[in-house]
Amino acid sequence: MYNLKKEFEVALKAIKEASKVVMEIYHDDFTINIKSDNSEVTNADISSEKIIRNHLITNFPEYSILSEETTDSLERLNNDYCFIVDPLDGTKDFVNKTDNFAINIALSYKNEIVLGLISVPCRNLIYYAIKGQGAYKIDNNIVERIEVSKNINNLTMLTSKFFSKGNSKYENHELVNKMLSIGSSYKACLIAEGKAEICIKEDPHTKEWDTAPSEIILREAGGVMTNLYGEEMKYNKKDVYNHDGFIIANNKYVLNQFKKER
Repeated sequence: MYNLKKEFEVALKAIKEASKVVMEIYHDDFTINIKSDNSEVTNADISSEKIIRNHLITNFPEYSILSEETTDSLERLNNDYCFIVDPLDGTKDFVNKTDNFAINIALSYKNEIVLGLISVPCRNLIYYAIKGQGAYKIDNNIVERIEVSKNINNLTMLTSKFFSKGNSKYENHELVNKMLSIGSSYKACLIAEGKAEICIKEDPHTKEWDTAPSEIILREAGGVMTNLYGEEMKYNKKDVYNHDGFIIANNKYVLNQFKKER
């Protein structure tokens, strides 16, 4: 069992503070800029980034940080410990007021995620997991353990609101009963707490900070998250893209019905 009490407490404080500031900006006027990759970034992304980095650097100056809104330093590859952060996962959801954006914080140890937190600020929810200690949800300050559903048919599939290209082909899949559009890493949280069973992302454009906390929360809740070929995902890599997409499922049986063959 990992002793990550301090890491968890610092990350929890950071994600709560960032969530509060993000919500203040959400309900006020926010600014939107376009990054070099043509994606949107708001002042909420930047404010959340500053808050989280300040907490992490102050308390763990020896750890590396990989974050969406900070220039990457490959020196992190020489560090066993690396925090992986998405200060605002689902910026399009934020801009379009869907209420489904999230904040992601994870800790990688030797390329494996050992701690993960996801905040869904509009719903006042925080999901978290530490390796070997189960997955939990904090709902209005009430903590409860969460587990995936045991369904292997009549599945609920979750797709992205803005990046669901290719998912329509699953509408008639014999195991899929219904499809719902949900933004950001909130999809993984809903599967982790048994409210859906499957999510597939076929495009190669997501990055480590999009999936890092989801992976451990799913795993500790009894589910599974792999690339499209059923292979384990690694973190704190030189190339941060998830080139082989990902599948989130409530169990291995369900995952095996959807995974691809190389």
